[in-house]
Amino acid sequence: MKRAIISDIHSNLEAFEAVLKDIDSHDVKEIYCLGDLVGYGPNPLEVTDLVMKRVHKCLLGNHDQAALFDPEGFNVSAEQAIYWTREQLESSNDAKADQRWEFLGELPRQCREDDFLFVHGSPRNPLNEYVFQEDIYDAKKMERLFALVPKYCFQGHTHVPGVFTEAGEFLVPSEIDHIYTLGAGKAMINVGAVGQPRDRDPRACYIILEGNVVTFRRVEYDFEKTNAKIEAIFDLDNYLGIRLKGGR
Repeated sequence: MKRAIISDIHSNLEAFEAVLKDIDSHDVKEIYCLGDLVGYGPNPLEVTDLVMKRVHKCLLGNHDQAALFDPEGFNVSAEQAIYWTREQLESSNDAKADQRWEFLGELPRQCREDDFLFVHGSPRNPLNEYVFQEDIYDAKKMERLFALVPKYCFQGHTHVPGVFTEAGEFLVPSEIDHIYTLGAGKAMINVGAVGQPRDRDPRACYIILEGNVVTFRRVEYDFEKTNAKIEAIFDLDNYLGIRLKGGR
């Protein structure tokens, strides 16, 4: 069975729709989302509605939690975007208004299925901890993280796709022909970001999991349209749209 695993949509409707179209072309049976539906982008309501319609299992991200409660540790632009996002959710008077709040409020922080662990941040702190590429040089941190991984962990949060191996490597998708085969050793797979990639590639990113094969997918979308929407909203920092062009 093919599963698509996505993360960090961040209210980017254009990127999400493009990814869904790509998913539909690959005979995928189920879609998992690792959180951060909202934040940064201009279409929180539309993205949340699409997630409710299309995603089979969804986790809570730190931006989702911030929209529900209060942002902590956010920079000024991210915090401002969260307050604007909350205002959109609160002021919507359509039939799905209550359903959106209920959906977001009931999202779990992690999901375990046999050898697979699904989180937004890390196995140690599913909501907030970042696992960056340079963390491979922090042996103690990686040892503690891998101790909490049943065998394989799928995560997002950093917006940078790749594979952390128990041997202390970080495998960049382009260096492994965008395919990684799950083997005997433990691995943590970052699926990248749909709505705000940060690996200098502006294309939306997600993975397809079929059996023990992980395939990293990149999808072009109209980031100029998303950028124009952000620029038209006073409460969203223009930089949030500009950064989409460079994938940063």
